[in-house]
Amino acid sequence: MKLDHLTVLAGILNDPLISAFAEADGKKHRTQFLRRLYERGAETCFAAYLADAVLTDENAFSRACAARGHASPFVRNAFLADITLIGECIAGCEEDGFRMGKAPSPIGNWDETTVRRLTSVYKKYGYGRYLLHNAFRYQNGELTPVLAPSEVTLTDLKGYEREKAEVRDNFENFVNGLPYADMLLYGDRGTGKSSTVHAMVNLFSDQKLRLVEIAKENVLSLPELKTRLAGEPMKFVVFIDDFSLQESDDRVSTLKAALQGSMEGHVGNVMIVATSNRRHIVEENFSSRMNSVHMGDSEEELLSLSDRFGITVLFAGTNKQDYLAIVRAVAADMKLKTPAETLEALAERWALVRGGRSPRRARQFADYVYSCEQKGAEIIV
Repeated sequence: MKLDHLTVLAGILNDPLISAFAEADGKKHRTQFLRRLYERGAETCFAAYLADAVLTDENAFSRACAARGHASPFVRNAFLADITLIGECIAGCEEDGFRMGKAPSPIGNWDETTVRRLTSVYKKYGYGRYLLHNAFRYQNGELTPVLAPSEVTLTDLKGYEREKAEVRDNFENFVNGLPYADMLLYGDRGTGKSSTVHAMVNLFSDQKLRLVEIAKENVLSLPELKTRLAGEPMKFVVFIDDFSLQESDDRVSTLKAALQGSMEGHVGNVMIVATSNRRHIVEENFSSRMNSVHMGDSEEELLSLSDRFGITVLFAGTNKQDYLAIVRAVAADMKLKTPAETLEALAERWALVRGGRSPRRARQFADYVYSCEQKGAEIIV
């Protein structure tokens, strides 16, 4: 199929199905191609499968367009030659046992127009894996896509308007290349700290913003992660959820260095955001304070970690009035039919039975009521 002549797009040959297609010049190889084709469910439109592989391939052309908005004339011409070659292979392929179909936009007809469209896509949305996924986890030195990320939006989050506005303002500065700060969101459980971060990433994902979550146990890898992300033509929120440390933990100094405390300073495309139940995320030990020769200096050392976050936002616990307001707002979104007075009485009982009022409790209650209404079941709290 001549696809072994690809240059810029040679990476798509690492796909076993496309590799089998390239080799399908004999009966044996064609059988192997069809077997892989059927396994992937691409037998009714193989051109769409090829188009997806080309669109999300990480190569010199896609990366240059994402970084600078265009590739050099040499790379662009080589990419056009590859696109043209793929189009010729498709046109000359005998459809025996499958249907080639047509490649959807932005690929289209495998020509100059395709190259212009892809240039625009990569420039606006990023390239490669970042076109496929908005969220990743950093594990064992690798970025692993989150296959089912949170789809929460700001309209889904009720209350805390001032807090959300402060967080949003900093995110806007970050994606627009303006001065920004690392952030610590702290407060009671269930107040929407993590959901606010996910909602912001979803809001700005079309501006090449992606989330990379790193487990608190792996914070020692932060410098390595920042260095890796610095070379990518994207914006990244490095997210540390539910974070706290013991004062003797080695990760204290690592995190401090990552928060503008090292010679490296701010990596312009990386913002660190952490959530915690504590304002001072280092758990202090009274006995060690008393045993320290310079107790004041030791305390300042620990408190300075939280201060390294340029912005700290408190998500305080909700009182009864705020809690019921959130219940009403969620109920309106879900179009619950239970009368308002009954709903509020049940919501308050729900909070008392389950140990507190919070946006999370309100959402859980509304979900329960919705399920009961859909089933025609009695609402029992």
